[in-house]
Amino acid sequence: MKRLIGYLKYHPVITILAPLFKMLEATFELFAPLVVARMIDVGIGRQNPAYLWKMGGLLILLGVIGISFSLTAQYFAAKSAISAGKRIRNDLFAHMNAFSFPEIDSIGTSTLINRMTNDVNQVQNGINMFLRLFLRSPFVVIGAMVMAFTVDFRAALPFAVTIPALLIVVFAILLASMPLYKKVQKQLDKVLLSTRENLLGIRVVRAFSRQNEEMDHFRQETSAFYQKQIFVGKISALLNPLTYVIINLGIISILYYGGLQVDAGRLTQGQIIALVNYMSQILTELVKLANLIILLSKSMASLARVNAIFDVIPSISETGSDLELPAPDDTDTPALEFCHTGFAYRGSKSEALHDLNLCVMPGETIGVIGGTGSGKSTFASLIPRFYDCTSGQIRLFGQEITSLRPASIRKHIGIVPQKAALFSGTLRENMRWGKKDATDAEILRALDIAQAREFVDSKGQGLDLKLLQGGSNLSGGQRQRLTIARALVSDPDILILDDSASALDFATDAKLRKAIREHTDRVTVFVISQRVSAVRDADKILVMEDGLIAGCGTHDELIRSNPVYQEICASQLSRKEMEAHG
Repeated sequence: MKRLIGYLKYHPVITILAPLFKMLEATFELFAPLVVARMIDVGIGRQNPAYLWKMGGLLILLGVIGISFSLTAQYFAAKSAISAGKRIRNDLFAHMNAFSFPEIDSIGTSTLINRMTNDVNQVQNGINMFLRLFLRSPFVVIGAMVMAFTVDFRAALPFAVTIPALLIVVFAILLASMPLYKKVQKQLDKVLLSTRENLLGIRVVRAFSRQNEEMDHFRQETSAFYQKQIFVGKISALLNPLTYVIINLGIISILYYGGLQVDAGRLTQGQIIALVNYMSQILTELVKLANLIILLSKSMASLARVNAIFDVIPSISETGSDLELPAPDDTDTPALEFCHTGFAYRGSKSEALHDLNLCVMPGETIGVIGGTGSGKSTFASLIPRFYDCTSGQIRLFGQEITSLRPASIRKHIGIVPQKAALFSGTLRENMRWGKKDATDAEILRALDIAQAREFVDSKGQGLDLKLLQGGSNLSGGQRQRLTIARALVSDPDILILDDSASALDFATDAKLRKAIREHTDRVTVFVISQRVSAVRDADKILVMEDGLIAGCGTHDELIRSNPVYQEICASQLSRKEMEAHG
């Protein structure tokens, strides 16, 4: 709640004026029953048309002033709510972008999307309705009761019983429904997760003809969501009938007792009508208040979920010193060192990498090969500090990596992930992600090295080529080559190619590796692949197995002496090639 109040402070004037104008509207509304009572007792009872017209004009004036105050209040409330919602979204998005990979892995993308959209919308709606009704409804309820007692104390006694009974009903339903709305929101996360997985993996679903199974799974999730909504809806639905019953019993008691008092001459007909109108006002406002409380219970549940994301502290801080590169003539400082390095994913009982020892000099090309699950991509993720090692040390250019700002590290590293990720926009905009002021000449040079220039020119739009979301208007190999070019545009000191040529044919892959080798003299290159052909020309080859470095050396050395590498080569190379290496 403290965080939410902080967002409302950006517009303090309209946030205060919104409920005040609503209260002014309510003030004029409270005088209306008295005017109607006078119209009945004097205008109609005494056959005074002039007085009737006079009071009728006053009633219209009260209505016009009230609606003008109401419109002003609703404008201020909406503006304050939308402003707060905008700032919450902006800050939440910025906070999510500060998350390191462990937080994103543990929370989940679908949950983050749901908090950013649905939950913030619920909070925004709650602010809007709260500012409009939180003063107005209680003020009208209390004011109507006070006004009723000014009309006649004894006739207004039903109000003293009705209002406490209504409050008991309202708060009982509130306490029952609030925890249930939290469960509804959690189930909505699961529905969104199922939707997102199916939309992103639609090709896989259809390739395996799993549409029926996935639809059944989605029905189960939506059915659970439906059942939870129906259950909490039934509890919330009790509010209106129970309040109407209590109010109507109050009206019946007023009419019964008031009728006796009119017959006795102690009350007028207009006073009875005024008391009934006040009871009706209380009914209307309590129904509004009840609906407000239901809405607020949803909003509070959503606010708690949004606050839970804000309360997540990134495990990798953005603070630290800047990475300083050694002098060009310094040939003794390694580009990268792993010193007894180990790493375990959050929640995992065993390490994915353990006791890695490695020294890489600037300009070296390191091939990393191993079977599926051997730790190749995890190894690559530690270099740009996507994750922090859980044991040992990593040094970049002689500096301990945990002492460096992640942003400073990533300015000097170009990484091409396994899954090619492109964004909607022009090719030029995508290529400038690593270097905002990159010239067209620099981009075209990177495209040439990445073997992407030919197909880009064939499109006929040059660097203005429009890319759809995820590069879906390109083939897998084209997307991979563009992501390699994007990494090269930034002119990195360390280039990590994480199985980034898996969709390329052998000839294009060979041309790509040759071009990178020729144009990246001082760049330290890590080529991570399952292909022997992709790493065989590297200065060193790391053979990974079960999170360990099972071997390190050149292709010729490893094929003669390393059983793990020999097994990999035997599955990919011909017998003649194996025999050529002894």
